[in-house]
Amino acid sequence: MVTVIRKVAPKEIDVLDNIADIHLQAFEGFFLTFMGKGFLKQMYRSYCEEQSSGLLAAEEDGNLVGFLAYSGDMSALYKYMIKKRVLIFAWFSLGAFLRKPAVFMRLLCAFLKPGESNRKETYMELASIGVSPAVKSKGIGTKLVEELKQMTDFGTYAYITLETDANNNEAVNKFYQKNGFRLEREFMTREGRRMNEYRYREGTEMELSVSSQQYQT
Repeated sequence: MVTVIRKVAPKEIDVLDNIADIHLQAFEGFFLTFMGKGFLKQMYRSYCEEQSSGLLAAEEDGNLVGFLAYSGDMSALYKYMIKKRVLIFAWFSLGAFLRKPAVFMRLLCAFLKPGESNRKETYMELASIGVSPAVKSKGIGTKLVEELKQMTDFGTYAYITLETDANNNEAVNKFYQKNGFRLEREFMTREGRRMNEYRYREGTEMELSVSSQQYQT
């Protein structure tokens, strides 16, 4: 079965709807999932609209089976969300706020985070990747990551980075390592979550291949 990876346009409402569904299935119990489907659709639509960001869809026989959200400037993306959609986000967040008032501070910290993580290098951030449980372990995630690598201009961006949970998340950590990402650092969030930051630099797979050959000899 052929997998097609393509960029999603902001007006593809049905695709954004399906992406939100996959997110809900793939990230059960996570903070953004708690915010609800309407919130997720607006967030992923912002990735499509903001010029330094984007959203990839993986399709098989015309059916969405996975997605990947990325940004070359997370600070610009969050500023765009605040400028264009703050009232819409507030509306879709109302139910979550009523169920759990502490969500407000968590959301505020999330919007402020990109401004707190400025670095000297220009980098591409793999912000979110999700695959339908129906096709899990069939290589869809790897194809999405490979497309992002091909799209990234490493003359402009020093590396691709991502963050994921360090605890009780062995399969995901192995997935990124298998796809050429190297552990850069471990850190704790304000909520007490231990996180891993991974980075991929152009040529990493070649270095790993050479290292492996040397080890075998």
